Amino acid sequence: MDPLTLGGLVALATILVLFSGVSVAIGLLIVSAGFLILFDGMRSLELMPEIMFGKLDNFALLSIPMFIIMGASIASTRAGADLYEALERWLTRVPGGLVISNLGACALFSAMSGSSPATCAAIGKMGIPEMRKRGYPDGIAAGSIAAGGTLGILIPPSVTMIVYGIATETSIGRLFLAGVIPGLLLVALFMAWSLYATWRSGNTAVLSSRSYSWRERIEILPRVLPFLFIILGVLYAMYGGIATPSETAAVGALLCLLIAVVIYKLWNPRDLWTVLRDSTRESVMILFIIAAAGVFSYMLSSLFITQSIAEWIGTLDVNRWVLMAAVNVFLLIAGFFLPPVAVILMAAPILLPIITTAGFDPIWFAVVLTINMEIGLISPPVGLNLYVINGIAPDISLKTILMGSLPFVACMVLAIILLCVFPELATWLPDAVMGTAV
Repeated sequence: MDPLTLGGLVALATILVLFSGVSVAIGLLIVSAGFLILFDGMRSLELMPEIMFGKLDNFALLSIPMFIIMGASIASTRAGADLYEALERWLTRVPGGLVISNLGACALFSAMSGSSPATCAAIGKMGIPEMRKRGYPDGIAAGSIAAGGTLGILIPPSVTMIVYGIATETSIGRLFLAGVIPGLLLVALFMAWSLYATWRSGNTAVLSSRSYSWRERIEILPRVLPFLFIILGVLYAMYGGIATPSETAAVGALLCLLIAVVIYKLWNPRDLWTVLRDSTRESVMILFIIAAAGVFSYMLSSLFITQSIAEWIGTLDVNRWVLMAAVNVFLLIAGFFLPPVAVILMAAPILLPIITTAGFDPIWFAVVLTINMEIGLISPPVGLNLYVINGIAPDISLKTILMGSLPFVACMVLAIILLCVFPELATWLPDAVMGTAV
């Protein structure tokens, strides 16, 4: 059978299996095993365990459970509430300071926790009622939190970037740095739209908040500064050549646990067990997907599907930006239905040779891919963040939440366009800190 036709059958089978409700990892293994048996015989299954364990035999993978523990220990405390309150106290005199403080809290908390749903829940439980009480439109209140929660997969340290780095064998350090400026750009775009939409609502009363004394502003800082110092310390250790990403992740996880115990008194063994249990579950899920995706990639390669697709793309007489637009459409559609980790692990082996052949930087492409995944988190039919917000504020209709989120989707699309016009937004900082990649 022609490899391109076979590739179409694999894609169709994968979609049908994943839509059946099985987990992503099991679905990938079912499709991989089925096609390997069909075309290579039963003996091909003997290689599957070796491929799975070989895919997990990577020291860099240790950083994934460490960063997840780091985030879980933060998410299980009042860190989100304190972070939100601190920003509100310091930004209260800024016009529209409340919505800015909400987005700032989302950016910082999602960067620390790495979990979009956890960010929406932690910041949304306080931010949405407070914004509505002060007269902010429901769409702005809900949409800003839903969009702000997506920032954690772009702003370092990001588990999604680690997975991309492992899947494509690119520098995790460079990927982290590449996400900094685009992440700040998205925060700025989100804030600009929120302020404009608030001003356009005509309710000028919402642009002012209660005032806080300097004592009230300063007394909240000891609760949040340690977490910010940990993030800065992790990044400094990584880029200062002091430790590897895995080592810095382990130290960061330990420090976050200690702060949760000392500052937030999380010393109940049952609470600590919950943090470790949930972190283990999430880590195993991600690692299982990575192992299954390794088998899936092997199947695509052994049946010459990946090579044939790359060769076919290379023969197309189209502008490389037309090709990139098609890739973005594919990523958007995939992100509507699948979690970011699954999309990266399934698509990276196919897309990487295509985008490098077309002359695109794989580090730059990682940022574009991640923003596409962010769009999927606030877009139907899955749109996980939309349902989290609906659970926090059930009296706000899902339609209102969706309509409030759509302008932030437009902000993300604008960010992708800006990255295409100015790729240095993603590539300048890695090159400046770590030198130009050879």
